[in-house]
Amino acid sequence: MFYYINGTVEELLPNLAVLDCGGVGFQLNTSANTLSRLKKGERARLYTYVHIREDVFEIYGFSGLNEKRLFEQLLGVSGVGPRAALSILSTGSPEALVLAIVSGDEKALTAAAGVGKKIAQRVILELKDKMARETERISFSGAPVPVPASGGGKRRDAAAALAVLGYSSAEIAGALKDIDLEVLSLEDAIKAALKQMMK
Repeated sequence: MFYYINGTVEELLPNLAVLDCGGVGFQLNTSANTLSRLKKGERARLYTYVHIREDVFEIYGFSGLNEKRLFEQLLGVSGVGPRAALSILSTGSPEALVLAIVSGDEKALTAAAGVGKKIAQRVILELKDKMARETERISFSGAPVPVPASGGGKRRDAAAALAVLGYSSAEIAGALKDIDLEVLSLEDAIKAALKQMMK
């Protein structure tokens, strides 16, 4: 429906931003992460997800596609609705959230308002599996992610995390190629790969 909304930031409230687009104010539900990047009176582009039910029409907006993709992944977890997904996204950056899921860090997820241990466990269980499948897809595509004997498990987890953030197999392969996973932790490896892709 809407891919993004581009306009002037008119209002910033908890979990809510209002963008003026040609005299029409769009109310977008959003995360603390996205809100921290917005300034009242300045122009912004938010990538959107529209949630429609019989009695609901809500637009969710995100400062980057990585965050939007993660929001959609969270919605795919049984028992996680838009509000819970937004709460989980508000605990930190998309990269930090992916790292928490890959490493099975329940505490990072239960830090989200209204998210208990059972939901956190379900998110980790279901999304870690999806990340693993994404890595398999990348591994068998035309540009495989190299998984040598050293650091193989870490390399797979890092590749899965980057795939969930929307990077292509070629980008992931290039970014992980020169990273020494015997020395770096998984978190540092993901950060190093992200830095490599931002050059």
